[in-house]
Amino acid sequence: MPQDEVVSEIIDQPMTEILSDRYLSYALSTIMSRSLPDVRDGMKPVHRRLMYAMYQLKLNPNLRPKKSARVVGDVIGKFHPHGDTAVYDAMVRLAQEFSQRYPLVDGQGNFGNIDGDNAAAMRYTEARLTAVAIMMLEGIEEDAVDFRPTYDGSELEPVVLPGGFPNLLANGSSGIAVGMATNIPPHNVAELCCAMELMLEKDPSIAEIVEIVQGPDMPTGGIMVEAREDVVKAYETGRGAFRIRARWEKEELKQGMYQIIVTEIPYQVQKSKLIEKIADLIHLKKLPLLDDVRDESAEDIRLVIVPKNRNVEAEILMEALYRSSDLETRFNMNMNVLENGLVPKVMNIKEVLQHWMNHQQEVLVRRAQFRLAKVMHRLEVLQGYLVVYLNIDEVIRIIRFEDEPKQCLMDRFDLTEVQTEAVLNLRLRRLHKLQEIEIRTEHDELIKERDALEKLIGSEARQWTRIKKQITNIKNLFGQDTELGRRRTTIGAVPAPIEVDLDALMIEKEPVTIICSSQGWVKALKGHGHKAGDIKYKEGDRGQFIIEAQTTDKLVVFASNGRFYTLGCDKLPSGRGFGEPLRIMVDIPNDADIVMMRLHMPATKMLVASSDGRGFVVSSDDILAQTKTGKQVLNVSGKACAAICRYMNDGDDHIAIIGKNRKMLVFPIAELPEMSKGKGVILQKFKDGGLSDAKTFNLERGLSYKYGSGSTIVEDITPWIGKRASAGRLPPNGFPKSNRFDYRF
Repeated sequence: MPQDEVVSEIIDQPMTEILSDRYLSYALSTIMSRSLPDVRDGMKPVHRRLMYAMYQLKLNPNLRPKKSARVVGDVIGKFHPHGDTAVYDAMVRLAQEFSQRYPLVDGQGNFGNIDGDNAAAMRYTEARLTAVAIMMLEGIEEDAVDFRPTYDGSELEPVVLPGGFPNLLANGSSGIAVGMATNIPPHNVAELCCAMELMLEKDPSIAEIVEIVQGPDMPTGGIMVEAREDVVKAYETGRGAFRIRARWEKEELKQGMYQIIVTEIPYQVQKSKLIEKIADLIHLKKLPLLDDVRDESAEDIRLVIVPKNRNVEAEILMEALYRSSDLETRFNMNMNVLENGLVPKVMNIKEVLQHWMNHQQEVLVRRAQFRLAKVMHRLEVLQGYLVVYLNIDEVIRIIRFEDEPKQCLMDRFDLTEVQTEAVLNLRLRRLHKLQEIEIRTEHDELIKERDALEKLIGSEARQWTRIKKQITNIKNLFGQDTELGRRRTTIGAVPAPIEVDLDALMIEKEPVTIICSSQGWVKALKGHGHKAGDIKYKEGDRGQFIIEAQTTDKLVVFASNGRFYTLGCDKLPSGRGFGEPLRIMVDIPNDADIVMMRLHMPATKMLVASSDGRGFVVSSDDILAQTKTGKQVLNVSGKACAAICRYMNDGDDHIAIIGKNRKMLVFPIAELPEMSKGKGVILQKFKDGGLSDAKTFNLERGLSYKYGSGSTIVEDITPWIGKRASAGRLPPNGFPKSNRFDYRF
């Protein structure tokens, strides 16, 4: 061929078709040979090859481990022509107790930690199989599964492992293929076995299975806080999400302080990155409730979370951490697996369990057939031996003197070729009477085993009975009473939503006594129990309101203009001096007087009324003002002004009104409307004067009012009961001349 002639192949095909074909081949290779696990053994090819290579190296749990480099070398040399780092990383993950619920590799040396530190180099570490891995490989030499040639045709590798352990759901799996992905959480194998026992007894629904398999069981523990209906839906569809929270406890310290100890963190969260994230939140002042976070972990996890002060509630602090850090995560489940190693499919939990049991049935039948073939071969040999013992002298003669002893023995005693070869290979030392008895005993036992195997192979009911015993044995090995089998992830209730008011929580909670004088000067003294005679006022001033509170409380001020003003108790001036004018702190007009000053009581009802006798019921949450100018609630006009504001007690069903004309009226509270603002309705009709006081009470308990240094209760209030907006009648004898039910509001 001339040197200047160029040999080339010209493909006359559109580029889009070429790319489509090539990419489809790549996608199928990624899906089937790399990323998605087989539903039967729950393994990807790299994990399956690791297990088989370690099995060939005889790295059993009771034998000494070998260097990890030896294992990786065998895997990439015989079965998996990829980089050694990828193979070693896969083996490391199989050995990590925080990654695998039931580890398949027993690692010796540094195999990484939950902080995210890498394992030591493979030349330093050693590995062997665990008991769980042996269960996965049991029967692999008994024709339990098919084998196929390796990439270079020099070896054979299993298409799938016998998988005598429900590895897919027990240890979970994750992977990203082309156009699809899988993410399966670990589960408790004892619960899986109970669910499969139920499936062998009847055809349960997914909801019935979820009663047993209540949710994932992560190696790192934690608490699953997902609604049951969402869990059922996730297992029905094969797709869903589970909220996993860290487990914590409150540790009391001296002087009322405490710290939070986190003992378990969510699955697949690196502890070092978690602490780094929380520390960043503290530094950026995004978690003002938190003062410090420390890692005091040894073999067990112990994260110390220190609150800013002792008044921060632990539940509120943890709620803030759940929202802003990985102390709460969502595990997105996608049970996308290869059905029979060929077809990707998203399965529900019932289908996954059924496929595993079907695989175990196939493995059981194939192992039984393999054993039956061995038994039949052995029976054939033993029958030949029995012929020898019955005709020992003739057999010896033929072997000694015949030119073709093999053919002669076959013709003389009607032996098969297998029997003849066994007879010819029989040693003379075994030709004694005791050996004959042993052969007959073995023959009889093998006959029984043959019959049992034939019944097993021919009866599907017997096969499922055997599989049920296998499942029961797994459940007993990994029961809830064993260390490896106990459930680690607790199933918790769905947490109620908690509103986190960070500004309020940061206020130091301390007892204070609020003093407001008649001229409107307000201040806060530290502590409670202050005597009225010890409090100093300006010359000509006197005390009007004395309220014991906490610095975290809110103060509500009601003025005669019908507006409510709100103050934080921590914003009040200190007790030194006479305080500051309240009108400056909030914009109360000079022509308005302070009618009431009380602590805010959330979720309660209040009675508000004007001097002209109009009023209504308002929710205490509707009166809170967001600005200094207050919030208009009671509309007053003309000469009328806001006169009454009282909190209502639970159980109050009637209201007593008394006017300046000293007429008292009682009627049901139900006759009053509940409003957020307005004038209200007429409470009592006056010819002259106006409203003096009003009070709500329970009719059965009677109406009480101040009398002298004590109080008086009027049990029979019937004479004063009338219709709303009527005039009323004179109060009981002894009623205070001030026309007020109490000395103070």
